[in-house]
Amino acid sequence: MKIKLPLVFFFFTCHGVFSQTAGILKGNISSENTLIQNVYVINKTSKKSVLANEKGDFTIEAKANDSLVFFAKDYYLKEIKLTSYQIEQNNLLIFIYKKPEELDEVVVNQMKSIKLSANKSYEQAKLDELDVDKRGAKIRTNMYDGTIENGMTKIKRLFGPKNKALPEIEFETLAKNTCDQKFYLETLKLKPEEIDLFLQFCDLDPKSKKIMEHNNVLSMMDFLIAKNIEFQKLKN
Repeated sequence: MKIKLPLVFFFFTCHGVFSQTAGILKGNISSENTLIQNVYVINKTSKKSVLANEKGDFTIEAKANDSLVFFAKDYYLKEIKLTSYQIEQNNLLIFIYKKPEELDEVVVNQMKSIKLSANKSYEQAKLDELDVDKRGAKIRTNMYDGTIENGMTKIKRLFGPKNKALPEIEFETLAKNTCDQKFYLETLKLKPEEIDLFLQFCDLDPKSKKIMEHNNVLSMMDFLIAKNIEFQKLKN
């Protein structure tokens, strides 16, 4: 049996061109058997994006070796690189993990025990005494007592090594502390529920790390304004 070489060459050429051509990829996003609202699917390679529906289903134009990013509020970002097999199957299943909820700090103050008495005047005197003790303790705590130990503690707070004294700050936290909510709502025209999602989108850009290093208000504002233009295009 003879096989013509031009025919074989044509077959492999067409197969290679087909594998490099973008098509419509279907997929679904889930998290612990729960529905996720407002999940953005971004093709970093083609700079295109879509928003998954309320069931987590989405369709996006993609091809093999494209990088897809999935992100939603209160969930960890996920990025994958598409394979030829995933493109051929055309049924991409993505699972993303929910971020743990942060608990508010709880402060417990130890109070002196009070024995109740039938004499109301005696009870009130005890309560007044306790109130005076508490106010006096608060004043003494805020005063510098002149000792070396107290003085060294304040010096360590001011001049201690930054890497040891300060915890690592996330970009989202720094951005919120640098620019108030009015900036996000009025200047950037973001909805309140979009702010966290927008800052996660900004954190994807490697430039965000340089912004954190310089920690400059003007640089932060310029960066957020530029990224907001990209964010609005992705939404539309």
